[in-house]
Amino acid sequence: MSELNSVEETVRTRLRSLRTTMGLSLGDLAARTNLSASTISRIETGNRSISLDVLLPLATALQIDLDSLLSVHGDDDVVIRPTPTQWGDHHMTWMLSRPTGSMTAVKIRLDPADRVAEQRVHPGHDWFVVIEGRVRLLLGDREVVVETGEAAEFSTMTPHSMTALGGPAEVISVFDRDGQRAHVHSE
Repeated sequence: MSELNSVEETVRTRLRSLRTTMGLSLGDLAARTNLSASTISRIETGNRSISLDVLLPLATALQIDLDSLLSVHGDDDVVIRPTPTQWGDHHMTWMLSRPTGSMTAVKIRLDPADRVAEQRVHPGHDWFVVIEGRVRLLLGDREVVVETGEAAEFSTMTPHSMTALGGPAEVISVFDRDGQRAHVHSE
């Protein structure tokens, strides 16, 4: 099978799987795309060639971007091998997700600091869970202590910072795309 045929077969399988996972009949998807149900059926079964004029409306209706739909990179190596990166004197990070995802997972080790970290504001939403130690989360004028096994979730439009409390702490943090730009690239 040629590489082009392999890509087309992957796209056909993804289109059908997305449609059925979303609970859409051929008619439902046809109504969302202004394509006929028979055209969509022929695309899914390989009886019609795949072209951009049909891919764009299908991807939009199935709520997927073209890169994800067309990507042929396999999941051969699903294991991520994080390496530590030192940020300043008081924390280290390990990236736990691939850079191409819509969400970023990071393990952060915080060491106690002599001063309170400057609070920042940026678009996005943050979530973290404390896996070891205690964390002081400052949200504007509020101070919240997050213990081992507890999680915190907040809008990052609220001024915020976090520091270890009483000893080193480790957290797993998940950022959306805006949070990744603010946390990972500006540290």
